[in-house]
Amino acid sequence: MNRLIFLAGFTALLSGQQPAPSAPPVASESAANPTQALESRLDIVLKRTDDLMWTLRLSDIAEVDKSEYTSLPPARIPNPTAQGAGNPLIIRGYTFIPKNLDRSKKQPLIVFVHQGIHANFDTRDLHVVRELLLQGYTILSPDYRGSTGYGRAFWEQIDYGGREVDDVYLGMKWMLEAYPFLDEKRVGIVGWSHGGMITLMNIFQHPQSFAVAYSGVPVTDLVARLGYKGDTYRTLYSGRYHIGKPVADDIAEYRKRSPITYVKNLQTPLLIHGNSNDEDVSILEIEHLVDSLKAEGKKFEYKIYQDAPGGHYFNRTETKLARESRREIYQFLARYLNPASPVK
Repeated sequence: MNRLIFLAGFTALLSGQQPAPSAPPVASESAANPTQALESRLDIVLKRTDDLMWTLRLSDIAEVDKSEYTSLPPARIPNPTAQGAGNPLIIRGYTFIPKNLDRSKKQPLIVFVHQGIHANFDTRDLHVVRELLLQGYTILSPDYRGSTGYGRAFWEQIDYGGREVDDVYLGMKWMLEAYPFLDEKRVGIVGWSHGGMITLMNIFQHPQSFAVAYSGVPVTDLVARLGYKGDTYRTLYSGRYHIGKPVADDIAEYRKRSPITYVKNLQTPLLIHGNSNDEDVSILEIEHLVDSLKAEGKKFEYKIYQDAPGGHYFNRTETKLARESRREIYQFLARYLNPASPVK
């Protein structure tokens, strides 16, 4: 998507026009809730504004685009006989291609999975994208189902640990098909927090599809996580449009959506980072993952930082420690992806 399209969408929002629906409507009382409607509209405006910033701030080194591809149908279809019910869901994906990339040769791809449930890929991670581009990586970052900035209906399509994982995987498949210069044998996947969780789910469910993976401060065990989170957080998951029941009513369902359940499937080279003072993901989840992988005899690398400044966001800041940590990540990725200009 070029700048004119970004500007047209932004102008339409400010003039009061509604964006085209990105997901089938979900029957809900929330549709009549004026506060939710206003919040959703604001999310769309903020998203379009942030989209402009991607182009403006990276156009010196990259071709920045935003495309649409199809994924699996919605996980919940209120009226299966309605016109269009069961159609594949349309997912938006950001693509970044280094301007100096030699397309006559096969090149590596990195799938960058954004963090947060009900969040989106935003320019807070722009410095990481820039660092990856300068190494010669082409990047895809999908705004999987449930992401913000596309209206309430798409927001309610969230499928935690379910079809959101497929959205990312199918995005990778689409990217390889759309850009023939990409090397299907040199695909890496990276993510922090919820993005780290989706990264783990992808390599556990598709062990032959990725050459390497990095998972930073990942959610690993949803049952354990809801045990140490408060009532407001737990209520989010038991909502009608979400998992739909509390963890105590169906532990098996929550385990099915947790990476810890699938550690035996690891075949992909994997680096994990955790931080002992993480205010979001308890270090207990990281330790549980590490111990479970070791118990399965799996080969992987990990590092648990002790009280690193920044907590959950510690190695995405611009501190010396953060830059050194990211250098470690980039060196690990380069071992398996062989980019044109790896960090030393």
